[in-house]
Amino acid sequence: MTALFALATSLLWGLADFGGGLLTRRMPALTVVVASQTIAATVLGIVVFATGGWREAGPQLWFAVAAGLAGPVAMLAFYKALALGPMGVVSPLGSLGVAVPVGVGLVLGERPGILQFAGIAVAVVGVVLAGGPQLKGAPVQRQAVLLTLLAAFGFGAVMSLISEASTTVTGLFLALFVQRVTNVVAGGTALFLSVRRGAEALPEGSGMTLIRHSLPALAFVGLADVAANGMYATAARYGPVTVAAVLASLYPVVTALAARGVLSERLRGIQAAGAGLALVGTVLLATG
Repeated sequence: MTALFALATSLLWGLADFGGGLLTRRMPALTVVVASQTIAATVLGIVVFATGGWREAGPQLWFAVAAGLAGPVAMLAFYKALALGPMGVVSPLGSLGVAVPVGVGLVLGERPGILQFAGIAVAVVGVVLAGGPQLKGAPVQRQAVLLTLLAAFGFGAVMSLISEASTTVTGLFLALFVQRVTNVVAGGTALFLSVRRGAEALPEGSGMTLIRHSLPALAFVGLADVAANGMYATAARYGPVTVAAVLASLYPVVTALAARGVLSERLRGIQAAGAGLALVGTVLLATG
């Protein structure tokens, strides 16, 4: 069950990242984050009310609040790092956030078998290579590296925090709702301050028309991200966090394959090799 839910997590995160990447070609990334998470929070609010999940409010929800604060910070740091580039270095480094939940699992006493340790190593290397790391060319700015590492830590922290935010299905709905509301508040505040400094929330002349036309895509990105978080929390509850975290971090492979299928982007040799290694690591983790 752990492998199944974790792989579903990577699929949903990969598709959400792909959809978000397409949307950021038409509107600012921060606007995409706020709009998609607002839709997700609205849907989750209805689900929480319908299932009575609000009755399970308790101190554990602070984990969800922390995850909601860490998420936007990680995303903004990652987008800023991508802007500084080169993307061929920044993107693979961002996936190293898997080290956070894996480290937490080891500290808590989890001890994967030999095959699973091998699977972790192979899968992590595969994920990094699947991002198509730039091995030569323009030098990487120190600020870009630091921002990427901050983003990676934030992504990993979200994985660890959300898995601690609930113990039941209805409680998970409430935790995800709290996380999304916190995302909207934090992201909305950042967007407001950005606009106050002269930045545009939407491309000039597009107004709300662009938002209306993009609603289906925004809803997909927000809800896929929510579902991924829920799947990961379930995977971490059923089995070793070390296994769940690595399998859930295969999403860069999904994003690369989606770009290949939809946008006809050609995979570089190193990306194809990385995807193959990630698959081998998955098999080792699932059977070890």
